[in-house]
Formats: sequence, structure tokens, C-alpha cells
Amino acid sequence: MSEELDMQIEETSSLMEKAIAHLEAELVKIRAGRANPVMFDGVVVDYYGSPTAIAQVANISVADARTLTIQPWEKNMLQPIERAIIAANLGVTPQNDGSIIRIFLPPLTEERRREIVKRVQGEGEQSKVAVRNIRRDAVEAVKKLQKNGLSEDIAKNAEEEIQDLTNKHIALIDKHLAAKEKELMSV
Repeated sequence: MSEELDMQIEETSSLMEKAIAHLEAELVKIRAGRANPVMFDGVVVDYYGSPTAIAQVANISVADARTLTIQPWEKNMLQPIERAIIAANLGVTPQNDGSIIRIFLPPLTEERRREIVKRVQGEGEQSKVAVRNIRRDAVEAVKKLQKNGLSEDIAKNAEEEIQDLTNKHIALIDKHLAAKEKELMSV
């Protein structure tokens, strides 16, 4: 019975780690005034009828701290890439010079920084909800094991261990959010 319990706690920890990894991936996509090709990870372009990530049809590079360049491997992909960037509503305007697309990132205003911080906090809240849902499911699984013969003391200890995991991961989420907020608000 304790083997099942150990597996449940291990799975809970793994799921919580995945929630943290997802938050980290989302935070990387939120720009903090510096050019980063990752901001185009979610943007797809129509490549001969199939939706394809921009990174698979072009080379995205950082020209300087506020400029990105996108060099398509095929010249006829310039217009579709440009349209995809505009449609993605990233807050940037692509400039097409006939061979490459340049993206100039405007400096962030105080108001825009505050909006981005709110978005970051929203991502953090989603991650916290995910961690709490994982905790709820794990506690329910422990209670089910208890009905099937697990002793009450062992079940209580398992629930405390799950709560400790939850607290640790929520503290980690708060740490990530504080770091991103500091990065965004520094001029």
C-alpha cells in the first residue's frame, strides 16, 4: 500500500514541476524591453496550406537589444510571415525591406510595463491554480487509498507531505513572478 502512496506523491511532485516549467516557458515569452526570438514561439505562418511555426520557415536573430531580424528561407514567405506577426498582436510592427523583416521593439512606457506585470501576475495565478488542483487530486487519491485499507496516520502524513510540496511550489511561483516583475519594472 505504501508503494502506491509513494508513487502518488512522486507523481504529484512531477506534475507540480511541470506546472512550474510551463510558467517559466510563458514568462520567457513575455518581453521585458529586450529583443528575444522566443517571443515568436507561438506565432504560426501559413506555409503552403499548413500552419507552421515561424522558426521553421525562417531564421530569427537578434540584431541589437531592440531589433530582431527574420530572414525567410524562401523569399515568397515574406508576406505570410509579416501577416502572421501582425495577426499575433504582439505589440510590434514588422518592417519588410524585400529580403528580410525587421522588428523594432519600442521602449516600454511605465503604463505598458504595468500592463505586462498584470499579465505576468495572471500567468502566475493560473500556475497556482494548477498546483492547487494537483494537490486536490492527490489528496483525493490518498483518501481513496485510505478507504482501501491505508492507515489513518499514514494518510495524514501523506496529506501533510502533499501540502508541503504545494507550499514549496507556490513559493517557487512567487519567486519567479517577483523576479519577472523586477525585470519588467527596471528601466
